[in-house]
Amino acid sequence: MKPAVRNRPQSVLFACTRNVVRSPMAEALGRHIFGKEIYFASAGVKRGQTDGFTIVAMEELGIDLTKHRPHTFEDLEDASFDVIVTLSPEAHHKALEFTRTLATDVIYWPTLDPTAVEGSRERILDAYREVRDGLLDRIKKLLDYQPMGNL
Repeated sequence: MKPAVRNRPQSVLFACTRNVVRSPMAEALGRHIFGKEIYFASAGVKRGQTDGFTIVAMEELGIDLTKHRPHTFEDLEDASFDVIVTLSPEAHHKALEFTRTLATDVIYWPTLDPTAVEGSRERILDAYREVRDGLLDRIKKLLDYQPMGNL
């Protein structure tokens, strides 16, 4: 068993505009890396519709997002998170309002919305992959990911 990393948050909420691309990707990546060591959730400012490109991009890493159902801040059962990472301006404003009376850190990671990319299927999918890979790198840095294995 790995020793706990000092000052690592125990609960993280990822938030974006519609909870269909960026925040569910981040939540799933966090769970994939850390398992049950850290509690992860995601939410949107508005409720969106499931996005097929998100599912495909995550399947490439062996992560199944087919059961994800978009939800909003108002749908959260618990508001006590150590950190809220916002991925869009709308989500950042909502998180600041949401945490006004809470002892929660809010971090803003400006992240491209790949649904705005146009062109071929491959070009669009590449935009989703870029977002996915960028989130993965940031999550590892934020949470001080220490892979186990041979030195």
